[in-house]
Amino acid sequence: MRRRGFTIIEIIVVLAISVVLFAIALPRAWIFVDGIEVRGAVTEIESLFSLARHAAIARGSQVNLDLDSSRGIITVRSGTEIIRSREVALTHGVTLSTARASITYSPIGVGYGAANFSLIVKRAKVADTIVVSRLGRVRH
Repeated sequence: MRRRGFTIIEIIVVLAISVVLFAIALPRAWIFVDGIEVRGAVTEIESLFSLARHAAIARGSQVNLDLDSSRGIITVRSGTEIIRSREVALTHGVTLSTARASITYSPIGVGYGAANFSLIVKRAKVADTIVVSRLGRVRH
């Protein structure tokens, strides 16, 4: 009488194929996750730029957006009042790099110090660049 089931050789072959497929898929999955985090950080940063610009227009006064790229913190403030502060690097696991530490929006929404401003958001092998125009508009 013969028993039904799998032999040890069949199980080892299936496991070996599974390990090879897993080894191929895992790095791609991490790149996918990194891309999601970078896109999330870029979206959040763009909303902070938009908040700073709209706050300047609504308040009729200058509003600053300060970037601490070493700690990954972005702060929107009007004078000494902090409107919003976010730890983007810690929240999304990204690094920020830029040549400028701040942008000031005028009461009409024009960005001072915004010409040629770019902010690079990076996580592992995935990166995106946020560019601010002379008028203070943001694109990536």
